[in-house]
Amino acid sequence: MPDTLSLSQARKIALAAQGFADKPHATPTMRTLMRTVERTGVLQVDSVNVLQRAHYMPLYSRMGSYDVDLLRRASGASPRRLVEYWAHVQALMPVELWPLMRHRMESYRARRGKWWPVVDTRPGLEHEVLAAVLDRGPVTARQLEDDFSTGPRTREHWGWNWSEARKVLDFLYMAGDVAISGRNSQFEVLYDVPERVIPAEILARPVPTQEEADLELLRRAARSHGVATARCLADYYRMRLQPGDGLSGAKAAIDTLVETGELLPVRVEGWARPAYLHRDARLPRRVAARALLSPFDPVVWERERALALFDFFYRIEIYVPAAKRLHGYYVLPFLLGDRIVARVDLKADRATGRLLVKAAFAESHAPDTTAEELATELRRLAGWLGLGDIVVEPRGDLASALAAVVCA
Repeated sequence: MPDTLSLSQARKIALAAQGFADKPHATPTMRTLMRTVERTGVLQVDSVNVLQRAHYMPLYSRMGSYDVDLLRRASGASPRRLVEYWAHVQALMPVELWPLMRHRMESYRARRGKWWPVVDTRPGLEHEVLAAVLDRGPVTARQLEDDFSTGPRTREHWGWNWSEARKVLDFLYMAGDVAISGRNSQFEVLYDVPERVIPAEILARPVPTQEEADLELLRRAARSHGVATARCLADYYRMRLQPGDGLSGAKAAIDTLVETGELLPVRVEGWARPAYLHRDARLPRRVAARALLSPFDPVVWERERALALFDFFYRIEIYVPAAKRLHGYYVLPFLLGDRIVARVDLKADRATGRLLVKAAFAESHAPDTTAEELATELRRLAGWLGLGDIVVEPRGDLASALAAVVCA
């Protein structure tokens, strides 16, 4: 590949790395799912369910309509393939990353007094909670709440709405003393000891050195990016670029991968920062994507990268007061080809069986076919979600054209 990439080439490389150039399977299987996770690296988990849970959406965007039970089996049944941990933020990751996270777990343990002061509310509480998980797991924090409550909850700190059991479990989870076995129908975390969650073969693997772990995480980030700046590479697995606060830095790993030829320094048209291209990255002639992207999709979760790659300024507005929102509550970018051409505020109204398009906006470079292509994708999404009707509300410069196509 050339040592200078056009922006169009960079977009195609990035989308191919994320799986948007893979040949689709007529009926996605577990093999399809794991191939997709190999591209994305992780699946961010979020509790917002206005449309669909965040970790299901990147799979849909790449695989099309699939049986969500595939993900439940991969993350909650034997042989377990995925497990939740703080890999990007809260995320499902391949189980083989567990040993790579051991240094991260120890760093959280070392910051116990700073990050989790509430676990000192009663001497020996951590050991008691861990013993309860060992005896009763998989178990939710709510199921342990009565056993370990020390009084009414207060608003004195960030964990004001958590029970004592929940606070301790969060620390034990971050430190790797408990693992997440799955989630129940209320989306509550089910905690258990790692020996009953992580496959024995994975737990038996030696813990790599910090340098080895950093190299592997950066290698995976580079594969998932295709081409990226150092900042984006570090962010993918939430690593610091430079060492600090007891954590290692990603820059040393990037330099090593450059020295070994796994990363190739390149310039990307319009980017102020140097970029790095993974040596195995694909540059397809075209990317024929048509997909709605979750706000937590790896393609757009780093907002500066989304702006640099797609000229797409994006902010999630869930926590913005309704009157001040520019585009809506749960807005999904619409990827067409190798460009993001529109955004739609979507809601699954499950009670009435309708997919609500609360607003629809076109980007300045959107082609004339955007409304037709988006309508096709909305119909597919509605079918996957089991919704029988699509209602387009009159907000946004694309709403009128979209409504006309949907109602045709």
